[in-house]
Amino acid sequence: MRMNRNRGAAGPRRQSGFSMIEVLVAVLVLALGLLGFALLQTMNLRFTQSANYRTEATNLAYDLLDQMRANRFQAGQYAGAAGADFAPNSLAYAPCSRPVAAAATIAANITRWQCQVVEALGPSAGAAVTYVDGVVTVTIAWGDQRWDEVDPDAATSFAVETRL
Repeated sequence: MRMNRNRGAAGPRRQSGFSMIEVLVAVLVLALGLLGFALLQTMNLRFTQSANYRTEATNLAYDLLDQMRANRFQAGQYAGAAGADFAPNSLAYAPCSRPVAAAATIAANITRWQCQVVEALGPSAGAAVTYVDGVVTVTIAWGDQRWDEVDPDAATSFAVETRL
């Protein structure tokens, strides 16, 4: 028995290519995917900058602790308002310079460290240093809540405590 493959004019026509609706749906899906990717990149930049600030704060806190270890018998001079403490927005930004080795006093080191904190974390940065019975706590705070739409300049802080 022989099958007739040609059904004649009454059968459905074969379609070749894409319809305009299929192309529009594909473009819409691609556009939504690219929009999501752009949002992901924006959030990634915010979190990367925040992580960079945390790294800077960590390095600055350990730098001050190393200075205090180098001057262990005078470490108390680094603490409090007479030392390295400063309030947010209390220091103006200025280029930092390292004191000459012969003129490197504790006051000069503190001034340089405070300048570095403001330079790295912005004018909203502040620091608190306590020294009690050989235990030192260095707390650095700065405005960085970039992901928070309500208060993007809310304070973020990093604190480290060690015994000298």
